Amino acid sequence: MSYHRKTDKNQQEIIDVLRRIGYTVISLHAVGNGCPDILAGKKGINYLFEVKSEGGQLNENEIDHFKTWRGQSHVIYSAEQAIEIVERL
Repeated sequence: MSYHRKTDKNQQEIIDVLRRIGYTVISLHAVGNGCPDILAGKKGINYLFEVKSEGGQLNENEIDHFKTWRGQSHVIYSAEQAIEIVERL
């Protein structure tokens, strides 16, 4: 059964900010199964972001993703956190 997966209320703002600073961004929220919400890339470097509203918690599938994923993957609560991560790495 297919259904619309909800996005956190801050997800579009984060996407917009990343695009304004030159990143290409793909929303992955509909993939499900613990896959992070956003894929952002620039200059050959990719970032996976799990977006949570303030106080939001990871579900079991998301926790499994972070335990097993061998690449970069981050939980963020704001556009400012996304910028901090991409500027640091």
